[in-house]
Amino acid sequence: MPTITDEAICIRQWDWSETSQTVSVFARETGVVRGVAKGSKRPRAPFSGGVEVLTRGELTATLKRPGALSIITSWDLRDPYAALRRDLARYHTGLLVVDLLHHALREEDPHPRLYDDAANTLASLASADPDPPRALLEFQWSLARETGHRPELDRRADNGAPLEGAPTYCFCPELGGLTPDPAPAGVLGRTWRVREETIRALRAGCAGADAGEAPQAVVRANKLLATFLSDRLGFELPSLAPWEAAIGLDRAENSLPGE
Repeated sequence: MPTITDEAICIRQWDWSETSQTVSVFARETGVVRGVAKGSKRPRAPFSGGVEVLTRGELTATLKRPGALSIITSWDLRDPYAALRRDLARYHTGLLVVDLLHHALREEDPHPRLYDDAANTLASLASADPDPPRALLEFQWSLARETGHRPELDRRADNGAPLEGAPTYCFCPELGGLTPDPAPAGVLGRTWRVREETIRALRAGCAGADAGEAPQAVVRANKLLATFLSDRLGFELPSLAPWEAAIGLDRAENSLPGE
């Protein structure tokens, strides 16, 4: 049973008893670790007063086999991201980030680059002048790349031909990309109708650039990418609807997954 010390972000926490917790953390060099933090809420325990979701710290743990709870022996808080808890848009964006990590990653499967991107996203959300939708979009692109589910935005998903400009497209989740709108006859399965400005926002988010898209286009691009990732990876994303409400997405105008 190896013992590790690693930098980590807490992505889940449950009370185990009056003084202990079970936690799930995303560690930079180790990946997701799920374990028991015995005595973590005791006053003089080496846990910085307990382990809380949406915080970053230094973790020491004795690892068990995947599927069994590891033993968390210490947690040294490094960044509480306090500003996230003073604003609903920031807070729900942060919760969506850790929700995506929790569902998309397997235990002890390291992704150092994704960890750095997640830490940078949370730091950006806690900064003096955050842009929650854009920060989230760049993070989601990182997650899509790391999990092998990055959608194709420049070529047709049905035949690989260059994608011509148009006011709307069809996004095909099974094919992982776009076709003309309406979808060609040979395209089977579901299609989600999306606007051209949503795709422009996605492309800018992929490049980490601000191309001057309308704020609602960036929000719609986030919704499309989050819905696609949850669909392809096979999980429900309960944090998405509260994020939409906190960020101000108009459901009447944007009823489809990509819209």
